[in-house]
Amino acid sequence: MSLLVVGSLAIDTIETPQDRRENVLGGSATHFAHAACFFSPVQLVGVVGEDWPEEYTRFFENRNIDMTGMEVQKGGKTFRWTGKYLENMDDRETLETQLNVLGDFVPKLPEMFRRAQFVFLANGSTKTQLKVLEQTQGASMVVADTMNLWIHHERPELMELLKQIDGLILNDSETKLLTGESNAYVAAKKIMEFGPKFVVVKKGANGAMFVSEYEIYLLPAFPILNVIDPTGAGDSFAGGMMGYIASQGEVNGEIIKRALAYGTIVASFQIEGFGLDKLYEITREDIEKRLEQFRKMINL
Repeated sequence: MSLLVVGSLAIDTIETPQDRRENVLGGSATHFAHAACFFSPVQLVGVVGEDWPEEYTRFFENRNIDMTGMEVQKGGKTFRWTGKYLENMDDRETLETQLNVLGDFVPKLPEMFRRAQFVFLANGSTKTQLKVLEQTQGASMVVADTMNLWIHHERPELMELLKQIDGLILNDSETKLLTGESNAYVAAKKIMEFGPKFVVVKKGANGAMFVSEYEIYLLPAFPILNVIDPTGAGDSFAGGMMGYIASQGEVNGEIIKRALAYGTIVASFQIEGFGLDKLYEITREDIEKRLEQFRKMINL
């Protein structure tokens, strides 16, 4: 089934305690799409400037990611982010953000993208996410990601968005910021009162929690000995999850549980290399092997 993602395409500069890399292919839609494409064809909508390397577009197309919806703004510059990770690799500092063409991005979905059955609104302006929903037609599932910036500055738009989506993905601290609740489970239940049928709470090194009206699933993170670059781990988790769901063409409890596990496994590979380096090295077979390890690890 068709899977659409709308979000940022970026050029990153990343510094960790081990290394520093410049001009790394990044962005929320980038990480999502490269994770999801292991399971399902992906349609991507985003915006870049004239400085966008053509080779980056080929990276997407070689992974069965349809880039028909990528807009290149003449004279513009691509969104750029510079970040530094601290010793614990959990905390990071944003050193510089250049929104550039992303700042006034108005997504225009190609006609064939408007009928996508599964839609993911990657982390970005809530106003942009709402404009995407105005163009979609009869999707089976719409899931969105958000962050503290939009909770602080676009709260009215976010509350409107929550009425129109099936699921919301956000991290532990963001659930508390959105609801005022100190307990992530209580916060997730409260978010569902705003509209979504389910909430996925990302807990970083502590895994993820899925909450719906009748079900709650808790999954640990897959243990990794050497974390190289955590950038995009949450987007990769979402990509693995949504990619698997789209590949099944339907949604039920068992599919959701497997989708969460696949998201966890893809994210575990993501953090083992800079940018997308590790995802370019692995195959679906590698994912299945690690999933089997994960299944044995958590089986009671």
